[in-house]
Order: sequence, then structure tokens, then C-alpha cells
Amino acid sequence: MQQFLNTKEAAKHVRLSTATLERLRVRGGGPPYITPIPSKVVYDVTDLDTWMWSRRRKSTSEEAAA
Repeated sequence: MQQFLNTKEAAKHVRLSTATLERLRVRGGGPPYITPIPSKVVYDVTDLDTWMWSRRRKSTSEEAAA
């Protein structure tokens, strides 16, 4: 079953502040999101998890994530 989270719930899921998640949405580089209607933003839990795993690093010398 597909699960969608609002911005507050998504921020908690990825352990970021709501403001940081909103900033990433504006500037780019954050997880994919869906706008089912213009004033509503939701995130698919699978996309959030995929985004987090894509940012996995083994050392601080690795290139920073986009």
C-alpha cells in the first residue's frame, strides 16, 4: 500500500526540520514530492527512503550530495 505524508510528517520521517524540507523543495536537491492540487504537497514514503539512501556516504571526503 502506498503511503503519502504531508510536509511535517515527511520532515519527521527523514529527521529534518519542516523549514529545511521546504527550503530543499524550493531550491532543489530534496526528495521528490507530489502536488495533487496546487495548495497541497505530499511525499511518497518510498521516495523519501530512496532519497535518504542516495545520500549515504562512507567518509567526509566523498563528494557532497547534490
